[in-house]
Amino acid sequence: MTGAQATMDLGYTLWLFAVSLGASALGGMLGMASGIFIVPILTMFGHLDIHVAIGASIVSVIACSCGGAAPFLRGRLTNVRLAVVLETATTLGALSGVLLSGFIPVPALFFIFAVILLLSAQQMLARRADPIASQGADGPGAHSWGASLRLDSSYPDRALGCDVDYRVERVPLGLSLMYGAGLISALLGIGSGVLKIPAMDTALRLPIKVSSATSNFMIGVTAAASAGAYFLRGEIVTAIAGPVALGSVVGAVLGARVLMRVSSGRLRVLFVVVLAVLAVQMLLEAFGVRLFGAST
Repeated sequence: MTGAQATMDLGYTLWLFAVSLGASALGGMLGMASGIFIVPILTMFGHLDIHVAIGASIVSVIACSCGGAAPFLRGRLTNVRLAVVLETATTLGALSGVLLSGFIPVPALFFIFAVILLLSAQQMLARRADPIASQGADGPGAHSWGASLRLDSSYPDRALGCDVDYRVERVPLGLSLMYGAGLISALLGIGSGVLKIPAMDTALRLPIKVSSATSNFMIGVTAAASAGAYFLRGEIVTAIAGPVALGSVVGAVLGARVLMRVSSGRLRVLFVVVLAVLAVQMLLEAFGVRLFGAST
């Protein structure tokens, strides 16, 4: 290897590290799979094959979830019991999506996904305040599922300087939406975190910080299930996945720290902006216009 090649390889490795750090910091803070940012960047600017980019993004998602899990757990933001309950529905939805793949036109899926993202953004923007446990129930037995499964909890909000109690409402509706999130994510090959958080926010009435932390915990489990298949097909390239994974761990830790310090209102606005941008990208994909070369 010549000195110029070594310099180029080192520069590319550092670029991969920087890209994954930034994407995972944003994804970790929002509780989304960082692959939705990483794959378009790697395919458009890194000139990588789409399958290699997706393989690297899956590694980054697992690293992002693991890296952010510890700070979120220490900060009591992650509702582990709720994550386990919701993950069952998401997994069933993903399996259904695998079985249905090929039967639904992809442009139609992109259009439906864009509409869902826009509706989710509108609903999240409408809810400017996070719920407090003292608020009234939606009706008789509204909290029966959450109470029976002991899903209600609390989290420390540094911006408010106190612990915030919250109730988990409308669990059956939340499970239905999680099934849909897993279904659509499997059909489109995207991370389901972008749908999980609006579902937890609008249906389960969770604080935005709890939704983000719990989603971050769940996406690692989902990604780990498919990582083996990509590895066996040789689509996880060590030279690419290595720096991406390392940058993802660092970025996830930074994102977790930012999440615990930023106000819920600012976090909600940032997430709405990301949803709107992704919705525009999905609409363009539905009409055959590709800005980023690939979708994730």
